[in-house]
Amino acid sequence: MEITQILSFLGAAILLTLAPGPDILFVIAQSLSRGKAAGIVTAAGLCTGLVVHISAAVLGISAAIYRSALLFSAVKYMGAAYLLYLAWRSFMEKGEGLILQRSEYKALKSLYKKGIFMNLLNPKVSLFFLALLPQFVNASAGNVPLQMFLLGAVFLVQALAIFVLVSIFAEKIGRLLQHSPIGKRMNILKGAIFALIGVQIAFSKNH
Repeated sequence: MEITQILSFLGAAILLTLAPGPDILFVIAQSLSRGKAAGIVTAAGLCTGLVVHISAAVLGISAAIYRSALLFSAVKYMGAAYLLYLAWRSFMEKGEGLILQRSEYKALKSLYKKGIFMNLLNPKVSLFFLALLPQFVNASAGNVPLQMFLLGAVFLVQALAIFVLVSIFAEKIGRLLQHSPIGKRMNILKGAIFALIGVQIAFSKNH
């Protein structure tokens, strides 16, 4: 692979990662309410899910999901239901406000799992890689699957780096809001974000 090929892909990957979407909104919500450690662990879970999606795209599994309307809908609605469940749990945290203390191991482990589940239950992510990766592959260079894996690794690393920076910044915003009226209703804001992501996934289409 040529360096220009990788840099071109990296530029597109950064722009796509920064665009408002389920993953970055999920990281922001956790970082605002629980601090950067929670956001970073959530990001690690999301990126673990990305490994599965990238592999699925390279191996052609994403194409199978794309062709099966029933399978696509099943995964999509499970993901939407999971996010709406998280939204309901957030709404039930009445009056807790911001939780910026150091997270315990069990809490961080739970957030890591949530990140994985949320990412895996969004079939649009696999289809995204199925559409994106081939555009930056040089067929004449040979070994197309390896090129796609390498591009996927580049996407994964930059996504994790951006999510870490977003987590740090979101925590700072959260601390500023900690004693404000907004901070005292952070559970409502977090629940609204989860609900928005869930609805977005529920109404997504496989095209």
